[in-house]
Amino acid sequence: MRAPGLSRRLGAFIYEGLLLFGVVMAAGLVYALVTNQRHALQGSLGLRIYLFCVLGLYFVWFWRRQGQTLAMRTWRIQIVTAQGDRPGLLRASCRYVLSWLWFMPALMTLSFWGVTGAWPAFGAISVGVVVYAALVFLNPQRQFLHDVVCGTRLVPWTPEPRP
Repeated sequence: MRAPGLSRRLGAFIYEGLLLFGVVMAAGLVYALVTNQRHALQGSLGLRIYLFCVLGLYFVWFWRRQGQTLAMRTWRIQIVTAQGDRPGLLRASCRYVLSWLWFMPALMTLSFWGVTGAWPAFGAISVGVVVYAALVFLNPQRQFLHDVVCGTRLVPWTPEPRP
């Protein structure tokens, strides 16, 4: 089965970002209350590690439970293994960690050059996302690199009709 179109997958990607804004804000509030954080830079490394874990739990839980997050469900996309099953814990966790390839090259480049600021970060991440998304054209099945490595694939999803 062929992968959903790139524009559809990027639509789900953007929608996922909007949904994750709420998840990150709620998780950040919990972190601030538990650690008595009074300043944004106080405990920032701990906050980053905590948010990495919270996002990991979010994605791995949804991918294992339904094979899709809410954004993927809205855009009718599902993650399956080569056998057509939902990914297991190890495969979903691997996919989560490797999905950071969308952002890490840009973030590492900014860090290496000592560039700070919202606009340079936005520009670098935007270019990185476009380049990473364009890599699907190098794969005959049009799958993302992290899906190829993890043995998962994105497929179109059709909801079951309601009785």
